[in-house]
Amino acid sequence: MLCDKCKKNEANVHITKIVNNDKTVLNLCEACAREYQEEFGFTQSSFSFHKFLAGLLDQTTSMMAGEPSVAPGIAKCPLCGTTRQVFAQYGKLGCDRCYDTFEASLSPLIRRVHGRERHTGKVPKRSGQEIRLKKQLAGLKMKLQELVAREEFEEAAKVRDQIRALENQNG
Repeated sequence: MLCDKCKKNEANVHITKIVNNDKTVLNLCEACAREYQEEFGFTQSSFSFHKFLAGLLDQTTSMMAGEPSVAPGIAKCPLCGTTRQVFAQYGKLGCDRCYDTFEASLSPLIRRVHGRERHTGKVPKRSGQEIRLKKQLAGLKMKLQELVAREEFEEAAKVRDQIRALENQNG
């Protein structure tokens, strides 16, 4: 589906407005959605996500009394130099190595925010069928490898057949 505004790019942002029981749907590309946000002031928010994270981080650290919030001897990330205090102030880590460096204090925080340590994200209902299929196939292929490693060949054959059926169904 093409963007309703520029008519050039693929629309992957869908905005639904309801005013006086009149429903309007806008299908926008990322660039037009960004312009739309700026035009209507959605980028200015009284909610500060980095302050929210900093509060959670402080609360989590205080709950872990006696445990250092950073691994012993490490006050900052060896790759980018980000400190725990910088993360608490801005709500952003400097690089992918920060996750390993500050794992002791980040794991409880991530678990509280997402409900688990691994974030899986959401898939859009309108344009996510292909993504859902790829995730399902990847999961089945992992399951197949595990079954073969455990030498459960009958169950592995069933999973293999499911994979083939999904691949044939999608073309």
